[in-house]
Amino acid sequence: MRCLGIMFSLVVAVGFWSSSCDAQTKDLSELVGGTVNQLASGFKFTEGPAADRQGNVYFTDIPNERIMIWSIDGELKTHRENTGRANGLYFTPNGLLLACEGGARRMTSQSPKGRIKVLTDSYEGGKYNSPNDLWIDQWGGVYFTDPRYGSQDGKEQDGFHVYYIAPNGKTVSRVIDDHVKPNGIIGTSDNKTLYVADAGGGKTYAYSIIGPGKIITKRLLCESGSDGMTLDHLGNLYLTTSSVRVFNSTGKDLGNIAVPEGPANVTFGGEDYSTLFITAKTGLYSVKMKVHGDGR
Repeated sequence: MRCLGIMFSLVVAVGFWSSSCDAQTKDLSELVGGTVNQLASGFKFTEGPAADRQGNVYFTDIPNERIMIWSIDGELKTHRENTGRANGLYFTPNGLLLACEGGARRMTSQSPKGRIKVLTDSYEGGKYNSPNDLWIDQWGGVYFTDPRYGSQDGKEQDGFHVYYIAPNGKTVSRVIDDHVKPNGIIGTSDNKTLYVADAGGGKTYAYSIIGPGKIITKRLLCESGSDGMTLDHLGNLYLTTSSVRVFNSTGKDLGNIAVPEGPANVTFGGEDYSTLFITAKTGLYSVKMKVHGDGR
């Protein structure tokens, strides 16, 4: 294993890691406040949306190897090219942009000034399959999924697993090894629950977090896999299949948000973090919500 990491800052704004509310949503009408609108199109395959501290949404166009930005002013621009076919994105509290570079088979961070640093590119002597999605916990550790789609040539790991980069950036551990093909991943802002979608197995699971990289009590949340996922402040989980499917924290199916194209991933963004942004094949979409993103 080779890990060129960094220690992430734990200095965060008050409320950034606030706990999710325990209220149980009963119906989708309690959540959705508008209609789905297309913001931009003409991409090859959009993925990995992540909002910065201002609410600007960064997302990837994987085949074109670009990271794009949809600003809070409604402007589309290119942030980075030659991304190693970056997929999932996530911001650290101190503004580093982490990326799952699936084509380059590595995890990287980008500083606000544009410096790229490799966090990890192999595990126990073997290159990763294709890092896909990630989540950062309150300690600064990074969970990421490592499936492989398309050609399996050159695969060096013994399966599709979930890994954890320690807060000090020096070690990587395999934390889940019993999924068919893990994909979407997200944790609650109170750092008590980790959700992982087994896209290959058609299920999504919840785990209890008891420390940095320590998860126990695997629980089936729902009989649905997912590509990407996000959470609102009430603890509802948004999955992407042929539509955006929403489940509350008990696993109750609250309904679907229909999207013109098959959605790949979702996140909350905008100035008040109450707009749901959806990456879907060739387009970027949004819908105004009655809730806001978890921890915002």
